[in-house]
Amino acid sequence: MIMGCRCAGGCCGAGLLNEDNARFLLLALLIVLYLLCGAAVFSALEQPRERQAKEKWALRFERFSAEHNLSRAELEALLRSYEEANLAGVRVDARLPRWDFAGALYFVGTVVSTIGFGMTTPATVGGKIFLIFYGLIGCASTILFFNLFLERLITLLAVVLRSCHELQRRRKGVLPHDGQSSSRAGASGPDSLAEWKPSVYYVMLILCLGAVLVSCCASAMFSAVEGWSYMDSLYFCFVAFSTIGFGDLVSSQQLNYEYQAAYHLGNFLFIFLGVCCIYSLFNVISIVIKQILNWILRWLERPCGGSRCCPGNILRPRRNLVMPSQQRARRNISIETDGGNESEVDGRRMSEELISMRDFLAANKVSLAIMQKQLSETATGHLGHSVAGTHHNGFSGGVGALAIMNNRLVETSVDR
Repeated sequence: MIMGCRCAGGCCGAGLLNEDNARFLLLALLIVLYLLCGAAVFSALEQPRERQAKEKWALRFERFSAEHNLSRAELEALLRSYEEANLAGVRVDARLPRWDFAGALYFVGTVVSTIGFGMTTPATVGGKIFLIFYGLIGCASTILFFNLFLERLITLLAVVLRSCHELQRRRKGVLPHDGQSSSRAGASGPDSLAEWKPSVYYVMLILCLGAVLVSCCASAMFSAVEGWSYMDSLYFCFVAFSTIGFGDLVSSQQLNYEYQAAYHLGNFLFIFLGVCCIYSLFNVISIVIKQILNWILRWLERPCGGSRCCPGNILRPRRNLVMPSQQRARRNISIETDGGNESEVDGRRMSEELISMRDFLAANKVSLAIMQKQLSETATGHLGHSVAGTHHNGFSGGVGALAIMNNRLVETSVDR
């Protein structure tokens, strides 16, 4: 296994993999295992149903062919023609037109949001070519919007969580009730209010509760209006909000609804809020996953049997090598640490020390990775001032997935 050197007698080259590459390879391996496990579970759950449906269809096919004195070839040709018509929007049940203005507006909404239900697709050459350029700009703009939404949501959560923490400390008598005195008291000291940072787990919990609330309310609406079961409605909400968009269930496709205008507005708002909540939740969960990968890498770096099995660990980055005559100072963990350097400063110990789950959780309590600078600046009330020492080149700043590229661009411009 490439992730660690647990050999007994063998020797690995020092610094063959830095921590970023090791984390990338470990994540790739875990994703492959995750895909294999998911394929096994879905195959076990769905394959019996598929076989049953095929047997039932074969029986109905033969019975219909015999009753109407049709050859198998003629009936198959008719079914193929219906499949082609179905792709063009022809349905047995009456449905909304797919390519009138309202239907086209619904389609472009699924394109730029990257949901892509698949029930409506361009059939002309011109439509396919236009979709390539339209989707390129539209999807990029929407992703930027989601990142800006996430930034403002994290800002709001930081202010709320800080206010709750300040109120809790005042109730305990740690802070005086006078606002000016409390600000002076919180400006110094190891347990000062200025040093407090929101926990990534609190943010993840709030976002999760928000996503669940939106999904439950939307499912109640879809179940009542579309006639789906509540479980099917929840399933549709996750598929739509996560932008997976299978297209087996699609809302607002019937010709007539009771209170049709209100339903269409509610459908748009719920999908919009749901996509924003799930996108934000995915970003925070990815931070937690990154911390889990860091903990696994540190666990793989543990000494074998109390003594180092190799002169240089394969996972140890060269920039973190410590000479025997040097004493490594423990760095203070700050939420103002840049997201690109978060993996180097989040409570790492020397490889001779064991990394416990308690240390991992303690490091995570002050880790919001890419979002941590935004949280700190907002929580301390001086947004934008803490970045005075950073390089402003037009790319720096921001939160979410877009900030990963931003941080890399900043690092590249600094190196030059």
